[in-house]
Amino acid sequence: MRARRSLEVVPPSDHQLALPLPSDLPQLTIEPEWKVQQRLWGHSFHPMCSYLASFPAALAHALIARYTRPGDVVLDPFSGRGTTPLQACAEGRIGVGNDLNPFAHILTAAKVDPPTRAEAKTRLAALRMAWTAGAAEWNGIAAAIAADPGSPDLLVPAAGSRPLDGAAGLSRFASFRADAFVPAEVTLAFHPRTLAQILFLRASLNPDDRADRFLLASLTGILHGKSATYLSAVMPNTFSMAPRYVRDFVARTDFHSPERDAFTLLDDKLRRLYRQAPPATRGIALLGDARDSGVRFRESLRARGLPEKARLVVTSPPYLRVVKYGYYNWLRLWLLGYDASAIDDLLDDAHHRDAYLIFMREVLSGLRSALADDAVIALVIGDVELDRGRPANGGVGLAEAVWEYAAAPEGYRLAGIALDDVAAGRKMTKIWGDEAGQATKLDRILVLATSEAGRRRAVSGASLPIDWTWPQRLPRAL
Repeated sequence: MRARRSLEVVPPSDHQLALPLPSDLPQLTIEPEWKVQQRLWGHSFHPMCSYLASFPAALAHALIARYTRPGDVVLDPFSGRGTTPLQACAEGRIGVGNDLNPFAHILTAAKVDPPTRAEAKTRLAALRMAWTAGAAEWNGIAAAIAADPGSPDLLVPAAGSRPLDGAAGLSRFASFRADAFVPAEVTLAFHPRTLAQILFLRASLNPDDRADRFLLASLTGILHGKSATYLSAVMPNTFSMAPRYVRDFVARTDFHSPERDAFTLLDDKLRRLYRQAPPATRGIALLGDARDSGVRFRESLRARGLPEKARLVVTSPPYLRVVKYGYYNWLRLWLLGYDASAIDDLLDDAHHRDAYLIFMREVLSGLRSALADDAVIALVIGDVELDRGRPANGGVGLAEAVWEYAAAPEGYRLAGIALDDVAAGRKMTKIWGDEAGQATKLDRILVLATSEAGRRRAVSGASLPIDWTWPQRLPRAL
């Protein structure tokens, strides 16, 4: 990521950072009760779609319950799939998330500003009717694509183009942008009639509409996987395998994806998501760079007439070179109308340590304007032991380094570092088989504050007992 401004303090060189960091950094003891909760603990919207490098909702609850009260603002400048802002909204706080990845932004926005169940079901029913009216034409489009996979001459409606009445012939798409064709790997992943429905939904759903966005985000969660609840069975997991893998697997096994009805599976997905009512508190989702998120947080809160200062930040900054969010979500990004390579270039997650520390200092500097005087900041930072199978240079002790070279120079106070040793089998990177969890064996929770009052609040609140009953019971009306 290109720096927005230059900083006076530059992190030390590789040789310098290899020296031992101060041994007197305080260890903050937070009861790790989140580790023993059920895997899907928390609001039923959380598993809308899988997302690499996400932390459990129970961890967000452990911090939200200890360091905020109902009505407080909780921020996450790297919101990912929206775990922190959603759980904050579900607990009566104002959850605000930000992410530079448009896929993450859609997931967060869908969760913190959702339609009612009736609105979502009504919209899905209307789409089904529109599909029925134009099914023959859409099936014809998909059949032509299946007969010549990857042909740049067969254009389709672009994502979000919303053709009238749900029907449009190939001849009407000559004016669409040149990249509005279906890659061969997408064609091979789906049954032709399933692909026809996906193309229809891709064109019909408007991500700026609350109900459409929720359906679109839900659709990303059922694109591919092992069971019959997914639209394609070409990949063994819910994260995209490489496009070449899809081509080779189909050619080697003569794979033909089973026909799945997108409307039926979406209806089933909505039933699972709406097991609980949407959060009563509406949140905010922002799209943009984390380094200037503080200003945008305040502007968005002010526009809603809400408190402009947050009392808690819970976030997990991107790991060093571990996750390519575009590459591992290329099929979902195609559905949303984005190019995976362009997303990875935008996110530039291949940080080396020095650039990472400069980046984190800029993030912490930019957040200050949106933080209350006694705010607590919890950064979940993973040690990176391996970089593409080789020992990572400077990847161990990242939490300590972020404190020394990013947070302290910006005037933050250190409350302590809590260890969060997560078993490899429970990590989202378990899809990498024998290398599961090796890249980030140990997460550290770096707990900061904006002032001495915040530091004392962070330390005193660490041992408070919290309620793990979920869903939480509301007081009975008198």
